[in-house]
Amino acid sequence: MVAAVARNQQRAARKGKGGKGIRPIAVRSGDWPPRVVMRKASGLRTLEAALIRSGLGPVAGVDEAGRGCCAGPLVVAACLLAPKAYDSLAELDDSKRLTEATRERLFPIIKRRALAWQVVVIPAWEIDAIGIHVANIEGMRRAVAGLGADPGYVLTDGFRVPGIPVPSLPVIGGDASAACIAAASILAKVTRDRMMVDLDKRIPGYGFAAHKGYNTPEHLAALKELGPSNEHRRSWRNVRLNGQSEGVAPDETVDAAVLDAEEAIDPEAMIEAEALMDPEGVVADPDMPESRRVATGTAHAR
Repeated sequence: MVAAVARNQQRAARKGKGGKGIRPIAVRSGDWPPRVVMRKASGLRTLEAALIRSGLGPVAGVDEAGRGCCAGPLVVAACLLAPKAYDSLAELDDSKRLTEATRERLFPIIKRRALAWQVVVIPAWEIDAIGIHVANIEGMRRAVAGLGADPGYVLTDGFRVPGIPVPSLPVIGGDASAACIAAASILAKVTRDRMMVDLDKRIPGYGFAAHKGYNTPEHLAALKELGPSNEHRRSWRNVRLNGQSEGVAPDETVDAAVLDAEEAIDPEAMIEAEALMDPEGVVADPDMPESRRVATGTAHAR
């Protein structure tokens, strides 16, 4: 009906009748956000370009590095790229697909070209206190909050993130399909890799510089021989078991049901329960040293 009236108005206007006898009717433009035609853009920009054309820009991407490691921090980055597709960022891709040399070359370019960026570091003890998935979600919130510029839309890699104050969308495999997420993944990966190389110098023997704390055969062998370090995540099953075998008491504050990095995590099954938790409200054991208390806000933003 509405479409027919609109066509009659257009025909009347073309005939110069001014729409005589036709009663104007307000036509709804559709639900929000408005629909937009997806046009393929170069450099992983298709999704971002569609959001920007809809008036939802600028678009920020969020990704993490170190989720599956049994040692070291979780590093989360947010990156707000300019709408312009710079030639210097044409190589943007999932950080895992790029060589270390390419990531290192892109790292300073991303920081220079981005409208805003933020990197958040969540240490192993905090991961043990609140769980890896909650730490991941909380890190993404902190990264977006610390951007210093307001994005119109946020794209997250793989996970829905409650609590972000602007519209957001989880994108499965986003670091290989959205430039802003790819940029965030490189910021997170390079930052964490550098931290693990430094950690290898301070705590030798585990090969942190070579395999960055993942459950490689070399790392598991070192863990079995040396036992867990202070940088290992005691909520990981393999770390707990090796800690017990070496006479180290497992952290009693860690829930025994927490999954380790070798176990499958179904984010859809976990998200509803964990979204109800307020990680900033978690309080550490009163006997815990001050340096190991769970921080709130953006205390770990680097």
